[in-house]
Amino acid sequence: MKSIVILISGRGSNMESLLQAVADGALPVRVAAVLANRPDAKGLATATAAGVATRVVDHKLFASREAFDAALAAAIDSFSPDLVVLAGFMRILSDGFVGHFAGRLINIHPSLLPAFPGLHTHQRALDEGVRVHGCTVHFVTPALDHGPIIVQAAVPVVDGDDAARLAARVLAQEHRVYPLAVRWFAEGRLQLCDGKVVCAAPQDGGSALISPGGV
Repeated sequence: MKSIVILISGRGSNMESLLQAVADGALPVRVAAVLANRPDAKGLATATAAGVATRVVDHKLFASREAFDAALAAAIDSFSPDLVVLAGFMRILSDGFVGHFAGRLINIHPSLLPAFPGLHTHQRALDEGVRVHGCTVHFVTPALDHGPIIVQAAVPVVDGDDAARLAARVLAQEHRVYPLAVRWFAEGRLQLCDGKVVCAAPQDGGSALISPGGV
């Protein structure tokens, strides 16, 4: 069975969805640990309650991003995970860190990449007047929010939406597709080919684009 380490900075609602999927038997992985860069991250208590080991690597204690990333990488490596899962981890990672975990480091971003990388994605989507928004699970590369895409989920943008309402609909889809992407990795179904992700077996729903009510 593959093992994963999850990185969080706050509540970690996507971490919660992964832990629940493991508990339900829908995600065949072992969560080796949950690591946070903030000692007050609320998700640490959730992980502890689920019987998962936790560790804090406080970024404020390091003089540089590279020093923090080196300590974080060492902490992750102590658990020997097959996959590192970013779940609301609010740190820009150095090229050296990303390279160390190349091909086994994934993230979920609240937009349909390559649209709206970075922050404030929901308000930016509304400001641009798009009619479809969503989320993306991708492998992490040194280019911020531009790694090879594993799976996306789409939600409609409806008249009268504000950022909070749109974010809530997107978050519900995040909680569906992140466990799905981790399961595909655990089952050995994902391959990187020429900078793109190829799923080695038929995907759930027959498509990497999943809409509400699909799968």
